[in-house]
This record gives sequence, structure tokens and C-alpha cells, in this order.
Amino acid sequence: MNLFGVMDVSASALKAERVRAEVVAANMANAETTRTADGGPYQRHHVVFEAEGDGSFRQSLVSHMGGLGASGIGFGGMRRLGKAVTADTTVDGGVAVTGVIADASAPLRRYDPQHPDAGPDGYVSYPDINPLTEMVDLMGAQRSYGANASAIQAEKNMVASSLEILK
Repeated sequence: MNLFGVMDVSASALKAERVRAEVVAANMANAETTRTADGGPYQRHHVVFEAEGDGSFRQSLVSHMGGLGASGIGFGGMRRLGKAVTADTTVDGGVAVTGVIADASAPLRRYDPQHPDAGPDGYVSYPDINPLTEMVDLMGAQRSYGANASAIQAEKNMVASSLEILK
């Protein structure tokens, strides 16, 4: 991993945790939504993370050294000092959001005959969203985001200290 590889990995985690926090916020905002465009109650959503790259040491070394030469021996390309992190860039060792999936759990049914979405039996279908579970998920996203931000700050301090030594 090159000098900026740690920042690339932490940046990918920051992006993924931001998406996770947005999904939790959407779940909290729609906890009482009984009618959506699809006609039923809101479905809780989950974020699916996936590790980028195959994660092996050999693959990471090869990708950061420019790949194998035509003979398959040695490293063919010039050594890269870093690569830009964009939305389309994958980071070996990083994390990516592969999708946001809807929860398949059955809606909660509450008796409320005065509700406009009540069925003929007087029951209303509400999303199966527990605010306590959502808050725990949000706290996990917040802590992970903070840990990755601290990792970036620590690397910035190490680079600055290294530059001070070279003066």
C-alpha cells in the first residue's frame, strides 16, 4: 500500500458510512408511513457492504506496483504514487456499498378504525421499524465514521511530521 493508500481505504469507508446513516435517517423518517407509491406501508431498508479487491496480499501488492509484466514475472508498470478516489474508483482493501435492500418482514398491524388507510376490519399496516434499533444502527455508523476520520487525521499528522524531519 502506498503513502495515500490508507487515506483511500478510509475515504471509501467514510462514503459507505454516510450512505448507511442516510438510510437509517430515511427509516426513522418513514416509521409511521402507511402508504407509499407502491400502495403498501414503507419497508425498512438495509445497506449491504462489500470489501473491494480480493483482499489477498499478492493481489494488493500487484495492483499497487502496476501489475505483472508480459512474462508474468516481476512488475510491468511504473510504481504509482497514488490514485484519485472518485465515485467510480475501487480501492483495494476498502469498502463499497453494493446495494440497499428492502426488509422482507411483515408490516405491523394496529387497530385504528378512524385511520384513512384502515382496512375493512379496522386494522392499519405500519412499517416494522423499531426506533431503538435504528438509533443503535445510527450510532454504529457514527462511530465508524469517526474512527475513519481519526485514521485520516493520524496519517496526515504522520506525513506532516515526516516532512518536518526532512527540512
